[in-house]
Amino acid sequence: MSKTQRPSNARKRIVETAEKLFYSEGIRAVGIDRVIAEAGVAKMTLYNHFKSKDDLVVEVLKYREEQFDLYLRQRMLEHQSQGLNPLKAFFAALKDWFECADYRGCSFLNALAELADSNPTATDFCSDHKRRFKEQLTEIIIETAGPQAASVAPAISVLVEGAIVTAVSEGNATAASIAEEAAEILISQTQ
Repeated sequence: MSKTQRPSNARKRIVETAEKLFYSEGIRAVGIDRVIAEAGVAKMTLYNHFKSKDDLVVEVLKYREEQFDLYLRQRMLEHQSQGLNPLKAFFAALKDWFECADYRGCSFLNALAELADSNPTATDFCSDHKRRFKEQLTEIIIETAGPQAASVAPAISVLVEGAIVTAVSEGNATAASIAEEAAEILISQTQ
């Protein structure tokens, strides 16, 4: 599909349906027939848009990245409008995400673990997403605490990734606050 062409309603429905199902139940657990049935499209319609399930998975991951980035930006702006600095707003947004009723962790970490090497295009996209996420976090850290704080950005990134996993394994959002406190200690050492 060309960049100027708008995606069809059927394609959009397929991607949104697959994203919801893959996130809630897992990529391998959800078959194409289930996506077709829940999206309300014909099998031929799905295959007119996607050559294979692997292609659909990649498009779903791209869609998830767009949606997650939008969610994070909106939540951060809301928290910043209440007086929080960018890094505090980031951790508040992270906690909001952890508190969502359908929270199942990071789609990209989940996909990396689930797919391993079976879909290199998807796993490469997931790895690239994690790199982009780390870069965004580094920019937030620099914006909040200055360029010298970039030296602790890799450690803070590890704290954030650990909080994402811990929020799933423990079933609560306190991991965001714990990671925030540790990040503040790290940043204070760069001042």
